[in-house]
Amino acid sequence: MKLWVGLGNPGAKYAGNRHNIGFMALDRIAADHGFGPFRRGFQGLVAEGRLGPEKVVLLKPETFMNLSGQAVAEALRFHKLTPADVLVFHDELDLAPGKCRLKQGGGHAGHNGLRSIHQHIGEAYGRVRLGIGHPGHKDAVAGYVLHDFAKADQTWLDDLLRGISDGAVMLAADDSAKFLNAVALRVAPPRSSTGTGRVQEGAGKTAAAVKPDATEPAPDGRTALQKLADRFR
Repeated sequence: MKLWVGLGNPGAKYAGNRHNIGFMALDRIAADHGFGPFRRGFQGLVAEGRLGPEKVVLLKPETFMNLSGQAVAEALRFHKLTPADVLVFHDELDLAPGKCRLKQGGGHAGHNGLRSIHQHIGEAYGRVRLGIGHPGHKDAVAGYVLHDFAKADQTWLDDLLRGISDGAVMLAADDSAKFLNAVALRVAPPRSSTGTGRVQEGAGKTAAAVKPDATEPAPDGRTALQKLADRFR
């Protein structure tokens, strides 16, 4: 069993905030992979389901960001899990918008939600760092993360969340490379070919492509004498 935690603040007021991208990621996973409805538990909202053979508990703490660790610790104790079984989805100022990185253990880099989790269960848990960009000055950070995503952000945000959902089964299986590849295919899909349009050998040929030309003249079966006679008719 694994415990996946999305960080954010509860209530409609904060639902569209950059700080709530962790909640958004869990909502997309739950919707796309047939998890049960979120219910109250562990000082938050909880949903359970399976990703491949792995049972996964999704937790959205409702303690507000600064106290997220309380909910995580309670869920950890109840399910008799270790910090290594925990994966936290959170906003990351130090990554460009739409970027996704994985990290195991380490510091909290000043993120209040991670700081609280550190205080309650230590630092040996995993993180899915979801880039939201930086406002450019540290004094603007609080207002930036507590503001809704702009309309211009919606395309990359949707692609990122879909990519996370696409790769969720691989993530549950601890296949980091395949998970990150699934995200990349959504956020930065390969460009289509811009070649000359020739049909490549052995690929994509249709019946029309190999059908004889219908305008080709039929073979002339006349003898030389008949051809000469026909010229003077």
